[in-house]
Amino acid sequence: MDEKAVLDALKKAVEKELSCSAHDIDHVMRVHALCITLAENEAIDMEVLESAAILHDIARAKEDNDSSGKTDHALLGAKMAVPILEDAGFCEEKIRQIQHCIETHRYRGENKPQTMEAKILFDADKLDSLGAIGIARSFVWIGRNNAKIYTDTNLKEYARENLGGKTNGRIKDKTKHSPQIEFEAKAKHIVDKLHTKKAKEIGKERLKFYEEFLKRLEMEIKGKL
Repeated sequence: MDEKAVLDALKKAVEKELSCSAHDIDHVMRVHALCITLAENEAIDMEVLESAAILHDIARAKEDNDSSGKTDHALLGAKMAVPILEDAGFCEEKIRQIQHCIETHRYRGENKPQTMEAKILFDADKLDSLGAIGIARSFVWIGRNNAKIYTDTNLKEYARENLGGKTNGRIKDKTKHSPQIEFEAKAKHIVDKLHTKKAKEIGKERLKFYEEFLKRLEMEIKGKL
């Protein structure tokens, strides 16, 4: 298969497995587009990067539907990608590189990206949780999980109660979560975690927009505007 046919085949395989619209094919293709932007002027294996971008959330629905909280979509997704990549004609070494990208794209994951391809995928995926699109996705997540539009809570107490004692821990009861909590626990720290200069530049602008929106939201909810 040629390059376009390969990516189309991967895309079709992913579409069968996707979760809610916060992690749908549109999210996948936005991450893919950001990967291409961040890879400009970098020595990158684009076949590895683009394939990993398309496959990175293939196990997301399985994690979301696992009430036990034991499924890690990054680790499971790396395993699920193997037969798909084999069918598409990828060699063992390329598959291993793509697996590494998928395994390390998660913000709250223990595995850290080591290759430039993996770092770019991590950055692109995190950028899609900031800015206007990040706000939109957060409210899609709220609707899906019957969570809160706004909560005024102490982050340390909340982390002890619902994040396993760590601000970057896994959410136990999703109905107690909100965009404000997610911003304080995760989003405001994302730029510092990014690897590439270009991603940091984009991230700073998106983070500012997100923060301004939440300030406005709080003022409206408290009847000040």
